[in-house]
Amino acid sequence: CFLHGSDAEEDLVGSLASMSTKERIKVIQKMPKTMRKKREIRNKVLQEITKKAKHHGARPSCCTQCLQGAAVSFRRFGNTLSEHFHQLRVWHKTLKIIGAEFGTSVLSYFVFLTWLLNFNIFSFLINFSFITVPQFLAAEPNNLSFTGLELLTGAGYFQQTVLYYGFYTNATISKIENGPSYNMQLAYIFTVGIYFVICFLILLFSMAKFFSKNFINLQEFSGNASKLLCTWDFNITNDKAVKLKQKNLRTQIKEGLTEVNKEVLNFSAMERVFRIGIHLFAWVASLGTAVAACTGVYFLSINNLELFMKGHRNDLESQAAMLVLPVIVSLLNTLIPFFFSWLGHLEKFQSPGQHIYVTITRNIILKMSIVGILCYYWLNIVATSESQCWETLVGQDIYRLVLVDFIFCLLGSFFGEFLRRIIGTTVCLNLGLPEFDIGRNVLDLIYAQTLTWIGIPFSPLLPGIQMIAFFIVFFVKKVSLMRNCQPPRKVWRTSQMMTSFIFLLFCPSFLGVLSVIGVTVWRLKPSEECGPFRGLSSMYAAVAEWIQVLARQTVSKWVVWIYQNLITSELFFFILSTFVLIVIYLYGQIIQGRKTMTKLLREQIIN
Repeated sequence: CFLHGSDAEEDLVGSLASMSTKERIKVIQKMPKTMRKKREIRNKVLQEITKKAKHHGARPSCCTQCLQGAAVSFRRFGNTLSEHFHQLRVWHKTLKIIGAEFGTSVLSYFVFLTWLLNFNIFSFLINFSFITVPQFLAAEPNNLSFTGLELLTGAGYFQQTVLYYGFYTNATISKIENGPSYNMQLAYIFTVGIYFVICFLILLFSMAKFFSKNFINLQEFSGNASKLLCTWDFNITNDKAVKLKQKNLRTQIKEGLTEVNKEVLNFSAMERVFRIGIHLFAWVASLGTAVAACTGVYFLSINNLELFMKGHRNDLESQAAMLVLPVIVSLLNTLIPFFFSWLGHLEKFQSPGQHIYVTITRNIILKMSIVGILCYYWLNIVATSESQCWETLVGQDIYRLVLVDFIFCLLGSFFGEFLRRIIGTTVCLNLGLPEFDIGRNVLDLIYAQTLTWIGIPFSPLLPGIQMIAFFIVFFVKKVSLMRNCQPPRKVWRTSQMMTSFIFLLFCPSFLGVLSVIGVTVWRLKPSEECGPFRGLSSMYAAVAEWIQVLARQTVSKWVVWIYQNLITSELFFFILSTFVLIVIYLYGQIIQGRKTMTKLLREQIIN
């Protein structure tokens, strides 16, 4: 509320003086007044507090003054540190430029890419800290020679390194006699398990956050005038920042106007039948292509196992033959999406959003089907083969897939955008500059992240490799976008796109990975001669044996009780699921009620 007159200001100063420091700062910050007026009020409040202190004879002690000074210094240090961390985010300025030049649709891809990059940094730090670092203490010397081809194939010298499952010990690591020990079996399975639980929660909360931010669009109810009257940041004084903010605001206004002035086309009966026929043809062609690709990958993977079994030779032919499967898979994942994009242009959707979502759906069917075929091959054929360490073979296969997919991603930017720009500006001028293909590029990220998650039990350092790959991809895509692409011809608003990306990452990608990890941990028998779980009936048997040891110790009975009555109890999970469903239902009703209230308030505003 706005206060007028000296009496009102005295009352305000008195009420602020009676508050705590934190509350007083928050109230002053939220006041709709100029900085000069806020400083005047703050100084009057401090004078009022000093008067009261003198009146009551209460002078703060030396200890209190020291604590207050330390608190102020700590707060300033925290603010400085947060500013420096903000500057370390090298992509912050880049995202602003992309949003201003190309709109929120293209920006959503880069935001998603940086989100995945942070995700992999977190994954790498966890695996490196709790799995790899302890293994260094018990590592044996590597007798294999390094030739350089290992960087492409992942075989040879890398087999005897911490990159793969087979190198890790099954012993309890202890450097001091009768000192603390480190159980590698439990560390391996608990680190991987807890990591996936954290991933599940992060994805769940991220979906909820973006859903509440994007689907419940407050600007829709606040009026488009607020975009003009209340958006400008008057703290901006730098000329470049002002121009960038103007571009960003101009793009947002265009997107908002496009959504308001959206045209609904009316088609005749014959035109509708023709369009339905084109849609059916496009879906049959896309699904048929996906089935054919999966069939080819399956038969190729069967032949690939023979190359694995002969991989003990380190000659050039054997090393090159190992790249056949990943190269073919990456070729299919690179070329077929271009065909899907052409089908989308053939269908002539009314809005760019429909085109992108349909293309993403077709690409997700293709890529997840190929990943499903590969998982079947790894878990049912490689795992039952006569290999000495099938887990390392799977890790090498995934390493090659991730690396070759990264190379093809860079080549896609060159051939799909750079050469397309050269052709469109010199040979065929009617083509013009290409637009950034959001659907294809987003699915490339989801596919790469899915491979990384599947590979974590077989290659714990794979998130580190993917982290470097995503970092390079960000800047390559940024340069390619700025130099080769044009902004979308049809400007449109994509408030829900980030939510859709994370939903696709969660389902089917992450949920599919959980099923693969579950089969690996509970059902497959580990190799007899390598890895931390050698000699056990399954990876999970390490936990069961640990619980049996704890059961004989009186101090650890509570851990055994939790394991038997909560973790392995179907009744507990049934009750937990029922409770979650009830909470979801209640929240759904609350959201529905808020929507009704918002609608009524909007009608009142219009009246």
